[in-house]
Amino acid sequence: MKTRIHVTLKNGVLDPQGKAIHHALESLGFDGVNDVRQGKLIELDLADGTSEAEIEEMCRKLLANTVIENFEILESNAA
Repeated sequence: MKTRIHVTLKNGVLDPQGKAIHHALESLGFDGVNDVRQGKLIELDLADGTSEAEIEEMCRKLLANTVIENFEILESNAA
């Protein structure tokens, strides 16, 4: 079973990587970018029958720092 998890910083948390990307885009002449927030995509290959609750527990305990990050389980389907 393939699962994708999208982890992003919560609103109000400074994002230095996003700022660096934004600055680099401006340096390359891309003036239409107003802001950049950087995140991460985690792909898991799980045993069939892994529950949504187990996946959420993985996120809360290891994959996302829930103090400063949000996570979203994007898809969970058979391989």
